[in-house]
Amino acid sequence: MSRATREAYRDRLLPLLHRYPELMCLDSDTGLFNADYAVAAGDQYLNLGIAEHNLMGMAAGMAASGRIPFVNTMAAFATSRALEAVKIDIAYNGLPVRIMATHGGLAAGHLGPTHQALEDLAVMRVLPGMTVVVPADAAATEAFVEQSPNVAGPLYVRLGRKPTPALPVTAPPPVIGQAQTLRQGGDLVLAACGPYPVLACLAAAEVLAGQGIGATVLNMHTLCPFDTEALVAAARPASLVVTLEEHWRSGGLGGAVAETLAEEAPTRVLRLGMPDKFVDEVGNQEHLVAHYDLTAERVVRAVRTALDTTARSGRTDRKEYVP
Repeated sequence: MSRATREAYRDRLLPLLHRYPELMCLDSDTGLFNADYAVAAGDQYLNLGIAEHNLMGMAAGMAASGRIPFVNTMAAFATSRALEAVKIDIAYNGLPVRIMATHGGLAAGHLGPTHQALEDLAVMRVLPGMTVVVPADAAATEAFVEQSPNVAGPLYVRLGRKPTPALPVTAPPPVIGQAQTLRQGGDLVLAACGPYPVLACLAAAEVLAGQGIGATVLNMHTLCPFDTEALVAAARPASLVVTLEEHWRSGGLGGAVAETLAEEAPTRVLRLGMPDKFVDEVGNQEHLVAHYDLTAERVVRAVRTALDTTARSGRTDRKEYVP
């Protein structure tokens, strides 16, 4: 069943507000919360209007006074327009502010580069103490919202806009800080985060299996703290690791994977993501994901090219994959 991650967050937050009186919902006129929701939330809901920097500053003040604010805005604004307040007011002080960032990645594709967030993961994961999470479906979003009161310090959650398909029901329960192993294979690792990339890697693994290539699929939904143990365990016996993300290739999941493996288990890493340029195509998220080839077909092509090149060179030692 397809469901929007931002709506899953909204619907799960209300009972959480009733359960924990210290929680607050701070909105920036996103349109996600209607008048009935505001009434149901009572004094625990405030709409501050389109003023993202003020939103973060007010959330920091509330957090410093013992509250746990959930702040709602678009990812592009949370990680650019309001970044100074996030860095200095929230992260520097280690405050328990939950930044619920909608329209992540290409979800606001129809509004152009000003509203697209293709740098947010790179920006947020370098802030000390910031937990960074990218749910792959609505069920994971609900789980992370439930877990969020127990997260120490600030939390950034990247959400979408429109409904996206659910992960297979066989997926293990999502836990912040723990990678999900969605499929086991002995030849290579496919690592992804976010709805479309994770589903693409699962589909690619199925195609590769039909070609005699076994792929482990990891849903690396938490970029900070990063599950180094799970990644290294999967990568050690593999000859190749491929990452796919709805983000510029620099600084996001691909960067985190490459940095980790360079230190812990040197392996060839192919980072697949958005090209190093601003989006010059107009369209919705599905159109742009296909246009920029963040697809299962691209993953399969990348894997086959890498493996075929290695085979032609006669190199069989996995150490030859080290960049």
